[in-house]
Amino acid sequence: MERIRWAEREYSDEEIYEILDPLVRAWFKRKFKSFTPPQKYAVVEIHKGENVLISSPTGSGKTLSAFLSIISELISLGRKGKLEDKIYCIYISPLRALNNDIRRNLEEPLEEIKKLAKETGEELPEIRVAVRTSDTSSYEKSKMIKKPPHILITTPESLAIALNAPKFREKLRDVSWVIVDEVHALAENKRGSHLALTLERLRELTGREFVRIGLSATIHPLEEVAKFVFGFDEEGKPRPGVIVDVSFAKKTKITVESVVEDLIYTPANVLSEALYRRIGELVRNRKTTLIFTNTRSGAERVAYHLKKMFPEWEDKIETHHSSLSREVRLEVEERLKKGELKIIVSSTSLELGIDIGSIDLVILIGSPKSVNRALQRIGRAGHRLHEVSEGVILALDRDDLVEVTVLAHNARNRKLDRVKIPKNPLDVLVQHVLGMALERVWDVKEAYKVVRRAYPFRDLPFEDFMNVLRYLAGEYVGLEERKVYAKIWLEEGKFGKRGKMTRAIYYMNTGTIPDEAKIDVFTVDKKYIGTVEEEFAEHLMPGDIFVLAGRTYEFVKSRGNRIYVIPREGAKPTIPSWFSEMLPLSFDLALDIQKFRGELKKILNSKRAKRFLMQKYGIDEITVKAIISYFREQEKYSTIPDDETVLVEIVREGNTVKYFFHTLIGRRANDALSRAFAYLISRKKRCNVGVAITDNGFMLKVPSDKALTKEDILELFNIENFRETLRNALDNTELLKRRFRHVANRGLLVLRRYMGREKSLSKQQMNAQTLLNFLKRNYPDFPLLKEVYREIMEDKMDVESAELFLSWVREGKVKIIIEEHSYPSPFAFNLEVVGASDVVLMEDRRELIKELHRKIMAIIKAT
Repeated sequence: MERIRWAEREYSDEEIYEILDPLVRAWFKRKFKSFTPPQKYAVVEIHKGENVLISSPTGSGKTLSAFLSIISELISLGRKGKLEDKIYCIYISPLRALNNDIRRNLEEPLEEIKKLAKETGEELPEIRVAVRTSDTSSYEKSKMIKKPPHILITTPESLAIALNAPKFREKLRDVSWVIVDEVHALAENKRGSHLALTLERLRELTGREFVRIGLSATIHPLEEVAKFVFGFDEEGKPRPGVIVDVSFAKKTKITVESVVEDLIYTPANVLSEALYRRIGELVRNRKTTLIFTNTRSGAERVAYHLKKMFPEWEDKIETHHSSLSREVRLEVEERLKKGELKIIVSSTSLELGIDIGSIDLVILIGSPKSVNRALQRIGRAGHRLHEVSEGVILALDRDDLVEVTVLAHNARNRKLDRVKIPKNPLDVLVQHVLGMALERVWDVKEAYKVVRRAYPFRDLPFEDFMNVLRYLAGEYVGLEERKVYAKIWLEEGKFGKRGKMTRAIYYMNTGTIPDEAKIDVFTVDKKYIGTVEEEFAEHLMPGDIFVLAGRTYEFVKSRGNRIYVIPREGAKPTIPSWFSEMLPLSFDLALDIQKFRGELKKILNSKRAKRFLMQKYGIDEITVKAIISYFREQEKYSTIPDDETVLVEIVREGNTVKYFFHTLIGRRANDALSRAFAYLISRKKRCNVGVAITDNGFMLKVPSDKALTKEDILELFNIENFRETLRNALDNTELLKRRFRHVANRGLLVLRRYMGREKSLSKQQMNAQTLLNFLKRNYPDFPLLKEVYREIMEDKMDVESAELFLSWVREGKVKIIIEEHSYPSPFAFNLEVVGASDVVLMEDRRELIKELHRKIMAIIKAT
């Protein structure tokens, strides 16, 4: 018998009414006509005390599915005079903004039920709902200790702190239900790993199981996500529970459009005008349209152009993204809810379930890079269940067009991308082990058992756990001189807290989200130029050229939170300024695009090609023509790489040679592959190697006197120990230095705050660098050093997929074709211009591509 089962039974309205308290039943009948799909499957199961994971679209009543039987239970207790002053239910959401929505959405029905009781002459005790986050005042918090809410609404971070608040934790002992909302936004990152441990610690506190309810948008595979929410029992088996998958209850209509027929020769200003004109046509007869761009700068630009082109809507167009202040965002959300806006443009901030009222249409500009993300974004349209979610994806270049054609096909057929949950993040573990030590003295083995009940740590090696304890107990000699002091004692198989300041350190430094740093840019002779985001800085390698304030600079070195550059007028950028915001293509979708290439390649020159694409992929004639001509050009000039072939192109240009690797495996896997390859070449040839990466492949650049032979190229694909090579390649990179500060912050090695004072980021960065060098020399297996390499290789990059791909090459499933050309082939254009400026300000990029295209067409015609 599987412990985690799929909900197969849809309960009738009568069966659900039967388990509800008469008052709640009467209220529900008065307010709603009938139950929605998630409610039909989940309410009774929750009432029975089952753990439940609900995956359903926005606007399907999943929040009420979770709360209905809980409210009913609390009302029953209240009527019997058995409602105590304690917390019965905890609701956890990753977004503080959602918490106030939820509170309002709970207080309203509770008020209505109370009124209803009055009509029948019954006095109901008040059911209290309160929000506790980092915004809650200490006065509010002390009120909660005297009169705890029956339903507590909080964030993962605040719950972890509450578990260690001596008085408040007592109020958590009797929790019966825990609801985790927006699971899809937590599972893939360290906030989720942090929460998984918090829930196991809560389970220790209650001394018995409580009901766990997970709410999620479109996500896959649900079995894994269910294990993540439910956790494991003492025997290491997943806790039992039910999966309610009604994510397809709502109909979705997705169309793909190419903004103009010719994506190459249309001048940038004409393309731009066509884009905004088309958006105008799409939104004209709709009340409210939500537009997603993939970058924040893109969102601002789209809004600016739309206001200019449609002055009559000027005051009804707004943007919403994470760089705006909280006040501005709330104001925009309010206007949206009231239906005052015609168009709202967002980067990623509106993907999550903030209640934004009704949206008629969602437009995506450019590819959302993953099927799940496309469905989450388009699911914001038609907020009610019976309404169709309608989405239009507008492609701005030929690679995008191919990508979104496959993506939309997968979305229609519900072929989702797999979610990736981090494994054993040791920096998160450090925080919780310290939190546990603050509660009481623990037996090491007993604590290890608790930790392994959390899904991300189910396979945690005992040795890693011990190393975390040894680090916290100050057993790594030499750290104390570097101001890293012991925070626990560890002896005879037991551990507990140590030091007066430890509790304060834990409170002030808990959480997993790193502080966003702005990096100052100076010329080597100390002239200040401006700032770049840390996410951008971490990609820089010496010799990289980037644009800042309209000029080009070459990166030389960094120190603390400063980077030093040399002005390089007229040099071609190697890294785009919006690189840090680019969403990576998922590996699963990349493989399907490879298959699509293979499919089309077989019938490319037959009459069937056009009909096949229109029927199978549901695209219009303009799109079909653009894709077919793109593929035919590639075939005439070179080879079409697909799921059985990898093309490597060699292009000599002046005194450099460029190697284009057509490895369509997504940017995260290409990041890993290209760094390892570049490292091997630089060791062998003793030269700097330039690197450019996209989702569809990568380019390596070497001086012409260091050119590679075909044997050299083939040898790269036969790397023996890929992870070790990659680890060596990361040495001394900006990426390692920056990420080590994040890991050192989370792992309490470099404190963000101490004795009530903030430490400057620059100082933290300097400390982190000193410690990094010390640990690499003396303790290569130090837990936080191990973690920084794991985080970079597994979470930021995709080392597993890169290894899998290399194994296919070794086994002969994928063969390598090496060709030399005078210019890069059409499929390599985007790699050739990856460093050119922003994608919506496309003049420079488009000019370069146009130039290349002319040269190639001349060659094709001549042959």
